[in-house]
Amino acid sequence: MELTFGIEFLANEDAQTLAELIKFSEDNGLEYAWITDHYNNRDAYGLLTYIAARTDKIKLGPGVTNPYTRTAAQLASAIATVNEVSGGRAVFGIGPGDKVTFDSLGIEWEKPLTTVKETVEVVRAFIRGGKVSYDGDVCQIKGAKLNFGVGDIPVYIGAQGPKMLALAGAIGDGALVNASHPRDFEYAVRAIKAGAESANRDFSKFDVGAYTSFSVADTSEAAVKAARPVTAFIVAGSPDAVFEKHGISLDDVEKVRAGFKKGFSDAIAAVTDDMVDVFSICGNPDECISRIDDLIDAGVTQIVTGSPLGPKKKAAIELIGKEIIPHFKD
Repeated sequence: MELTFGIEFLANEDAQTLAELIKFSEDNGLEYAWITDHYNNRDAYGLLTYIAARTDKIKLGPGVTNPYTRTAAQLASAIATVNEVSGGRAVFGIGPGDKVTFDSLGIEWEKPLTTVKETVEVVRAFIRGGKVSYDGDVCQIKGAKLNFGVGDIPVYIGAQGPKMLALAGAIGDGALVNASHPRDFEYAVRAIKAGAESANRDFSKFDVGAYTSFSVADTSEAAVKAARPVTAFIVAGSPDAVFEKHGISLDDVEKVRAGFKKGFSDAIAAVTDDMVDVFSICGNPDECISRIDDLIDAGVTQIVTGSPLGPKKKAAIELIGKEIIPHFKD
């Protein structure tokens, strides 16, 4: 597949601001916009529908939604509405969600693999139109239907572990893998490809998305400075096995974790250059291009440029559109 570029935004800004940023991204050649879906931010589907009416070409979807806080029927109606308003530009990102969040909401995080699989199957059935009956372990549908159908919408599975990655290959049109380093994709792509082959699917048509922490600026120093706060949060929330795989000292990791207990500035100060390198695409445009080349070699086909983007969002989007994307399109 030809490399494409997407962009991720948190649903923590008002609809007009996000619409303007995504329209600006569209004008700068980005082809996908993904909106995070968390209960404590603005509703992702409301934002996506608003943005769909104010953009022309960019594909729009949740990055990613989960199958626990909304039913399959609600998800189908929501993404079908985005697709209708956008004129067929919707993409549907779905993953197992965050157990810690579900615990705080009193929701049981049960059978994530089965729940994602069955929800995808039911959502697809609903949006294709007609009555839906489904007798699954998690989803039970008895002759229900939407009053409008839109055909197929590409499904992207948010995946990290080997089983979810394999499921993405078996049932998805793409995957959104929350990583920025080529080493992570050497493993992820193998798992996705194995899943595709087990289901007799053509892996060459599968879109492997690197859901990255991205920071670009005119100078490396400015880009790294913007990346450090996001890197601190990634380090604090990652398991020790990730650091061992990348050769990052657990002593250094503990300094970041301890920094959060003292104050955010202490955590940021403890972030090492190696951490920035592993957990972000970061630097001036040429340095970002070099890392993207490495990701392509590892099997990535979509670069999703995520937080922080750079010291200034619009300036970063312009650099992506004017200096990075053309390198891969010429």
